Amino acid sequence: MSNTLNKTPCNRKVLAAGLLSLALGTSALTVLPFTGQAQTAPGQSAPGQSTPDTAITLPRQAGPVGFGDLAARVAPAVVRVTVTGEAPAAAVAEIPPELRGTPLEPFFRRFQQQQRPGQPGPRQAPQGRARMGQGSGFIIDAAGYIVTNNHVVGDAATVRVELADGRDLPARVVGRDQQTDLALLKVESGSPLPTLTWGDSDATRVGDWVVAMGNPFGLGGSVTAGIVSARGRQIGAGPYDDFIQTDAPINPGNSGGPLFNGNGEVVGINTAIYAPGGGNVGIGFAVPSRMARHVIEDLQRDGVVARGWLGVAMQPIDSELAAALRLPNQRGALVASVEPDSPAARAGLRAGDVVVGLEGKEIGTPRELALAVAELEPESRATFTLLRDGQRTEQAVTIGLRAQPQQQAEAQQEAERPGSLGLRLAPAQRALPNSKLQGQDAAQGVQVAGVDPGSVAASRGVRPGDVILRAGGREVSSPRDVMEAVAAARREGRPAIALQLSRESGNAFVALPLEGQG
Repeated sequence: MSNTLNKTPCNRKVLAAGLLSLALGTSALTVLPFTGQAQTAPGQSAPGQSTPDTAITLPRQAGPVGFGDLAARVAPAVVRVTVTGEAPAAAVAEIPPELRGTPLEPFFRRFQQQQRPGQPGPRQAPQGRARMGQGSGFIIDAAGYIVTNNHVVGDAATVRVELADGRDLPARVVGRDQQTDLALLKVESGSPLPTLTWGDSDATRVGDWVVAMGNPFGLGGSVTAGIVSARGRQIGAGPYDDFIQTDAPINPGNSGGPLFNGNGEVVGINTAIYAPGGGNVGIGFAVPSRMARHVIEDLQRDGVVARGWLGVAMQPIDSELAAALRLPNQRGALVASVEPDSPAARAGLRAGDVVVGLEGKEIGTPRELALAVAELEPESRATFTLLRDGQRTEQAVTIGLRAQPQQQAEAQQEAERPGSLGLRLAPAQRALPNSKLQGQDAAQGVQVAGVDPGSVAASRGVRPGDVILRAGGREVSSPRDVMEAVAAARREGRPAIALQLSRESGNAFVALPLEGQG
C-alpha cells in the first residue's frame, strides 16, 4: 500500500500565513478593566516613557497537558507483531476484520472477485499465495509474554515480534481466544523485558482521556490521543461484545496495541475500527481490560480460556411480557429454556424464571448475565437472585465449564492439535484398523490421526497410525492429556517435549522442539 501526501496549493499557504500573522498580531492585545486612569499592558510603557524590549506572556488556556511523559514511560513495552503464512485460494477474498458486518462488506467481496485473475481450468489446481500481516502488541510479563489480537495471529506459519529496542525475535503462540479476539505470544529475550500494568476499565468514564499506541499501516511506533466515546458497545464481533469506543485515532495495524488511561495503565486492547474509507474516522473499539485480563491469565496458565457455563437460553423482557408475568419492571433475563443435565437444570432453574441478580450484582439484560456467568470460575458456586411466580428467591448453582467453539469442533471430529506441533490426535480406541501395537492394548495411549506436512512432528518422523503412550514423562490416555503435557513443558521453559511412540516396528521416544513455535 502506498501512502500519498496531500499537497497544499501555494495560495492556501499564503492565506494560512496571513491568518497566522493576523492571529499573532492581535493576540498581544490585552483588555484591562476601566479604572479612570490610563492602563498599560504588561511589558508596555506609558506615553513618554521608554519601552523595554520585553516579550508579552499570554495567559495559558485551559486544556489537556501533553502526553510526552506517559508515552516515554510506556513505549518500551509496546511491540510490532509480524506474521507470515500461506492463504489458500479460497481465502484470497478474505474480508478485513474492520469491514466485516459493515455495509462495505458486499462491495469489498465484489471488488476482490473482479480483481482475481481468471479461474483455474479443469486441470489447474487452485493455488494459495504467501501472505504477510502486521499488527501490534504489548508486554505484560518480564519473561516475554505479549498480548495481541487473535485476528493478527490467525493461523500464521511464523510469528515475529520487534521490540522497541530494535530486536526482532521469533514468537510462539501460547493460546488464542476467538470469542474475544485475543491472543498471547511468548518470546525468549535472554533478559527481563519492560512491562505494562493493567488498569481498571470499569473505572473509565465516557469523556476520559485515553492514549493509543501501536503500529498503524506498518509505519512503526505511533502515539495518538482521544477520549472514551462510549462503553459497552456491541458490534457483532462475538457473544461477549463489551467494547470501549474511542475517538483516539487508530488504524489497520493498531490491532492488538494498548489503550492507556491517564496513568499509563492498560484499560483496553485496540481491536476494531469502523472505517468506511479504509482509515480512521473517529470510531475505534477496544476490548476492556476487565475482560482481557481474565482471558490472558487463563491463556498464560492453561493455553485455553475457562469460561463459566449455566446452560440456559435467555430472552429480554418487553413491556407486554413484564405485564403478563406480573413483573415490577422490564429488568432482568428471562429464562426461555433450560438445557438437560446442565448446571442450571441440576440446580432447579426452570423456564419462566427471571434472573435479576448474580452474586449481589444486579442483572438488567440477558447480555449482562452472559458476560457475568462467563467470568465465573468453572466448578465454583454462585448465588442467583430470581423472580419466580412473582416471588423473589435465591438459588445456588455450581457453575459448569463452557467448551470453546474450536474445542467443540475438535470433539466432533475426535481430533485435537497440541499447540503448533502439527499433530492431529484421536482417542486410541478409534485407532486405524491396520494399527498393530507392540505389546500394548489398543485402548491405551493417543492415536496420531494426522500429521501436517512441513510441521515439527513431520520433521521428526511422526506419522499417522503412531500411538503416543507418554508425553513429557506422563502417561496419556486422551488428546487433552497430550495438550496439557505440551502446555506444561512450555510453561516450564523446556526446549522440547519427549513423546513415547508405539508403531508396528516397536516403541521409541522422539523429541519435538518447542522453542520458537507459534
